[in-house]
Amino acid sequence: MTIYIALLRGINVAGHHKIKMAELKQLFVDLSYTNVITYIQSGNVIFQTKKLNSSKIENDIIKAIKAKFGYDLKVLVITKKELKTTFVSNPFLKKGTIDSTKLGITFLRNTPTLENIPQISALVSNSEDEFKIIEKTIYLHLPTGSAKTKLTNNLFERKLKTDATTRNWKTITKLVELSSQKIE
Repeated sequence: MTIYIALLRGINVAGHHKIKMAELKQLFVDLSYTNVITYIQSGNVIFQTKKLNSSKIENDIIKAIKAKFGYDLKVLVITKKELKTTFVSNPFLKKGTIDSTKLGITFLRNTPTLENIPQISALVSNSEDEFKIIEKTIYLHLPTGSAKTKLTNNLFERKLKTDATTRNWKTITKLVELSSQKIE
């Protein structure tokens, strides 16, 4: 069985798309996923299944959420291996003195169209914010915090022409830890 992490975008934010984690967990159980664990209220679900097609899993989750809660949400599903690779590949950690509380990762559904990268870079040229795109991952260093950055999911989706969802480094670290505790 493969361990997956589902990253839901836009639930329980500012009172929109409220889903209790117990109900979300039950939805995954109802989809026949096993060893389901939710982490914090922002839509992080670790689970196991014999299914191997991430796109099909995403679609099944999206349809189930729509049917049960009435919400059209974006869901990205990655494997435990993809999460670990992303975690150990963070180029900003190589700087050594960086504050990990100022790091984040934006996961992309597809490898992005890169033609608009100069426009994104121009938006942060007068700030300390940094980003690095590696395949379907954007590594973020946001020294003034995520609330003040122009590097948002909406910007990345618009400029890179793919769905995106972001997690802070603390959440990424915890998801790596929780997914590593799962039975192989």
